[in-house]
Amino acid sequence: MDVERERRDWVLVSISTGAVASLRVHVWRQLHKLGAVYVQQSVCILPDRPAVGQALARLLARVRDQGGQARTLRLQLSDPQEIEALVAEQRTERDAEYAEVLERVPQFLAELQQETARGRATYAEVEESEADLERFARWLSAIEARDYFQAAGGDAARAAVQDCRTALATFEQAALAADTTAEPARPAWPAKRRLRAADQD
Repeated sequence: MDVERERRDWVLVSISTGAVASLRVHVWRQLHKLGAVYVQQSVCILPDRPAVGQALARLLARVRDQGGQARTLRLQLSDPQEIEALVAEQRTERDAEYAEVLERVPQFLAELQQETARGRATYAEVEESEADLERFARWLSAIEARDYFQAAGGDAARAAVQDCRTALATFEQAALAADTTAEPARPAWPAKRRLRAADQD
C-alpha cells in the first residue's frame, strides 16, 4: 500500500455493548490498543490496515456474540485538511505515549547506578531488572504497533530503551565479576564437633 492510500483509507467503527460492563471495558481496551480516535461516544476511526481489520473482525464478532451491536464502514477521505488533522491527532497521541516511556527510563537507570554503588550487583538484582526491562520492551512494542504514521517521539523512546539494555548488560557484567571473585566461605565446625574436640583435649 502506498503512502497516500495509507493516509487516505480509514475505517469507521460503531459499537454498542448495552449493559454488559465487562464487554464495554474489553471493547474500550481493544480499541485503545489499536489507537482509535473517537469521533463521538461509541464511534471511532482507525487507519484501514490489514492488522487493524483482523483485530476489528475478532472484536466485532465477540460484541455480537454477547448481544451488542457493531458495524464498520470503510472510508476514503478526500479532504487533505481532514486527513492531516487525523494523522496529526494519531501522532500526538503516540508522542504522548512515547513520552511516558521516556519519563520512566531515568528511574530504571538510577536504580542500576545505586545498586552498583552499594555493591549490590547480584544475580537476583539482574533478574529483577531484566523483568523491568522486558516490561519496557513490551510497552514500547505495543505503542509502535499503533504508531501508524511514525510519530517523532518514537526514535527517542527506542534509543532510551536501548540505553536501558546497555546499562543492564554492564550491570550484569558487574554481578558476574562480583560472583566469580568472591572468596568461598570457609566451612565452620559444627558446634557439637568443636565441643567434643575440646573435651578430648
